[in-house]
Formats: sequence, C-alpha cells, structure tokens
Amino acid sequence: MLAVLRAAPGPLGVAQIAESLGVHANTVRFHLDTLLEAGRVEQVEPDRSRPGRPAALFRVVRGMDPGGPRRFRMLAEILTRSLASGPAPVRRALEAGRDWGRQLPGPDAGQKPVAHLIAHLDDLGFAPEPDPDDPSRIGLRHCPFLELAETHQAVVCPIHLGLMRGVLESAGASVAVDDLAPFVEPDLCVAHLSSVS
Repeated sequence: MLAVLRAAPGPLGVAQIAESLGVHANTVRFHLDTLLEAGRVEQVEPDRSRPGRPAALFRVVRGMDPGGPRRFRMLAEILTRSLASGPAPVRRALEAGRDWGRQLPGPDAGQKPVAHLIAHLDDLGFAPEPDPDDPSRIGLRHCPFLELAETHQAVVCPIHLGLMRGVLESAGASVAVDDLAPFVEPDLCVAHLSSVS
C-alpha cells in the first residue's frame, strides 16, 4: 500500500488503492487506519469545489521508515573501536560514561544515593546485587554490552565506571565508585564504593 501511494502522482482514495492492489476497500481501510496511527500516511483535504461528498484522499508521509531494521550493535561496535583506537582511550571512555551518568534523572525525594545508583543500574540491565555483608560493594550480574565488553573491555568497562561516577556526582553523593573490577567471576563484576572526603 505504501508503494502504491509513493508511486502515485497525487493523493489517492480508498477505491483507487483497492483497485491498484486488487483487494477489497475494507481491507484498504483497515490498513490505512494502522498507517495513519503510525504516522506513515496522512489524510489530505479533498477538493470541495465539485458537487457531492468528496472521497477521502491519502498520501505517504515522506521520511525514512521508522519500522525498518536497526543495526545498533554495528553502531556500538564502530564507536567502541573508534574510542579504543584513539588517544587516551581509558580517560575518554571514563569521561563519556561520566557525562552519560550525569544526564540520567536525579534521585527521587528521600532516595539515598547508593539506592539511586542501584535503581539506574537495574534500569540499564546490569542486574545489580548489593553485597549484604559489605555495603562498599555492588555486584553486577549482567553486562548490557557483553559482546562489546568481551572484545573491547579496555573501554567498555571504563564507560560503565564513568557512568556510575556520573550518577553519584549528579546526586551530590558523599560516596563515590572507586573501581570496577570486571569479571571477577564469569558472571560477576564488582563496583567498589568509598566515602568522599
């Protein structure tokens, strides 16, 4: 249907679309409703200079297909390789993560900074586990960038460390993340916290 509308020299009515596709008009209406809701087509104001009730006309909304395939992993790989091969990769990765962490929403009223950090880590898919025996340790049971961390750990892990630092800094916390120990176990990374003096 989108191809028919794109190829048309002007807006088309339901009957014209149905004829082009060889389907029933009700089928066209059903799909047009979906495309209208998705913002892929728009209804055009018909010519009211002619007598009688004008037919509803439709045309494609020009733009890239928002439902098309995405290659975010490829983009992540490109950016990670660029960061890793540039000057001072660890410093730049830490700063990128810190900037990202500072942009995340601040703590809810009354929320403690570490609980705030843990909530963000959970939302981002790190599966954080506070250590009940040692409040200065947060275990991370999942890496949302695992494939990249396996090939570019030298920049991915500093991005995560910077992210955690940025979250706590923006919350005005009296605690900071000193270090992130990656893969201390096959399914565990550990963030080490300390008080800010």
